Amino acid sequence: MVNDNTRGNPLAADLEHILEHTAALWENIRGARIFVTGGTGFFGAWLLESFAWTNKKLGLGARVLVLSRDPGKFARKCPHLANDPSVDFLIGDVRDFEFPSERFDYVIHAATEASAKLNEENPLLMVETIVDGTRRTLGFARRSQARRFLYISSGAVYGKQPPDLSRIPEDYLSAPDPLDSRSAYGEGKRLSELLCSIYKKQFRIKAIIARCFAFVGPYLNLDIHYAVGNFIRDGLSGGPIRVSGDGTSFRSYMYAADLAIWLWTLLFRGEPGEAYNVGSEDAVTIKELAQEVSAAFLHSPDVVIAKTPIPGRPQEQYVPSVKKGRKELGLDVWIKLDEALRRTIAFSEQHDCAADGGT
Repeated sequence: MVNDNTRGNPLAADLEHILEHTAALWENIRGARIFVTGGTGFFGAWLLESFAWTNKKLGLGARVLVLSRDPGKFARKCPHLANDPSVDFLIGDVRDFEFPSERFDYVIHAATEASAKLNEENPLLMVETIVDGTRRTLGFARRSQARRFLYISSGAVYGKQPPDLSRIPEDYLSAPDPLDSRSAYGEGKRLSELLCSIYKKQFRIKAIIARCFAFVGPYLNLDIHYAVGNFIRDGLSGGPIRVSGDGTSFRSYMYAADLAIWLWTLLFRGEPGEAYNVGSEDAVTIKELAQEVSAAFLHSPDVVIAKTPIPGRPQEQYVPSVKKGRKELGLDVWIKLDEALRRTIAFSEQHDCAADGGT
């Protein structure tokens, strides 16, 4: 973990991979202060890991303040991050937290309860948390005169991907169904993106939007609604790996270390007022995903599919086009799915450090 040297850190190779592809960016934060919401979630944990590693290796003298409702819980799971001298915590709720008195150069808003259960049972709370939290954080960035603001949005803003569109580009103008209460998450993200645009126009907040899709890696919570996490959990318990549907839906998965590279690059080099898809273009069916997870285990557990596909029914898709990030920012997806699964499983076999369920 983060300490006086790199030995003994199970994520050392990943963190060096991140540093290799972001080395030219970090002078931006020498001596700077960064404010992060959602820092104890999956995305946040990777931002903190890569920040703490790079801050120490390059002697940047930067600091990060993490907003959290329960920093003690995070400290018990990930003490090496909680105890890092460059990482501080502010206790509060993203909807109404007290503004710190210090100024911050960069703000990353990654706090969202990405919970299918909450979205189903209390969609009003879901919308309120997303929208009120974004407005509060934008207000803090304005008060703090932050140089740049990164908003972690979602591919859910596009609504249902049509079967004849293999990859969704950023200029695809569609939306979730506003008459379906299950659209609360996607609609909340859409409205939050609009708030970013409004704050850029009215208050000159340099807001960049990351529309994130599906991911895998250490710190992923294996017990919530993410299929890849559930499959890894099943494999860790000996199997079988259970597919609850018919396995025909398409998804694509970016490894967490590549995710961190994209997020830091968007923060420092993304064009304000623009949205960038973040994810992998390499689509697999959920059945193929389960089989790939099985193959990543030495004991290759069986794969059990609960339902039989319905002939003629269009296959659901959730796959981005990431040409924009590649072309404008020189980004890529370096770590392929088989290696991503292997690294995630190896970490999960040795460490109980799953982040909170949100992004």
